[in-house]
Amino acid sequence: MRTVAEVGDGRRGLAPERRIRTRKGAARRRRVLKAAAGYLSLTVLGVAFALPFLWMVSTAFKEPWQTFQIPPVWIPSPVTLDNFIVGWTAVPFNRYILNTVIITAGATLGTVLSATLVAYGFSRFRAPGRELLFGVVVSTMMLPPQVTIVPTYMLFNWLGWVDTFKPLIVPSYLGGGAFNIFLLRQFFRTIPMELDEAARIDGCGSWGILWRIIVPLSKPALTTVGVFSIVYHWNDFFNPLIYLNSESRYTLSIGLKYFQNAYGATEINLLMAVSLIALVPILIIFFVAQKYFVQGITMTGLKG
Repeated sequence: MRTVAEVGDGRRGLAPERRIRTRKGAARRRRVLKAAAGYLSLTVLGVAFALPFLWMVSTAFKEPWQTFQIPPVWIPSPVTLDNFIVGWTAVPFNRYILNTVIITAGATLGTVLSATLVAYGFSRFRAPGRELLFGVVVSTMMLPPQVTIVPTYMLFNWLGWVDTFKPLIVPSYLGGGAFNIFLLRQFFRTIPMELDEAARIDGCGSWGILWRIIVPLSKPALTTVGVFSIVYHWNDFFNPLIYLNSESRYTLSIGLKYFQNAYGATEINLLMAVSLIALVPILIIFFVAQKYFVQGITMTGLKG
């Protein structure tokens, strides 16, 4: 049986442990409160940014008399699909979406191919002035496209390409864009040069190294470039507006503007319905490629 003095000594021995537990508990509570505040802030910001999209989705399924009700009706009752049918058949959207698919597919293929070749050259071959030339290429990202639109239009007009799809597709095969070259070059530099040397010892040339080693190992970066290109050309409004004159060659973005001018001022529910249809392919592509897309962005940012 312990004496009073021993008990007292034991209590004095436990006191520091209790203080440590108290401090740990307070630190844990501070971390939980900090994390909760962060999640709450992100949730509020996320909802605020998502409100326009949610209103578009909601309005696409509303009857016309529900569109501008105050307070807004977020869950339409009754839900109608007539907006999609009436809006899609009001103008030739089938033709517009076919034109957009042709331009997007052709331009994306050219972007991925040419950007891969250029980035491979900058990342694997040594030549005098290589870094200077790469700096010049990257610096073109600072150049607004509106600066070059006049001489570019004069060139395409001289070639007889205006009011065709060529000005929207062919330039993609001439380099693929400075940002895409930069992105792929940074990713290619993360692949060890020892793989190239081993392949050369086995008799593989530069083309073989590119297609058998670099490209298979660069699927995330190539997917990222492809997704960027698809989104850009699918939503591009400026270039089709400049180069396409005939209504039969309009793209989806020009068709939406044409539809807005004709019906959007009074039939907002129809405009939101066709806009939602135009948005769905991009959402599907993003979610399907999300794994490679995030991986490509992350790995490209690890090494410079």
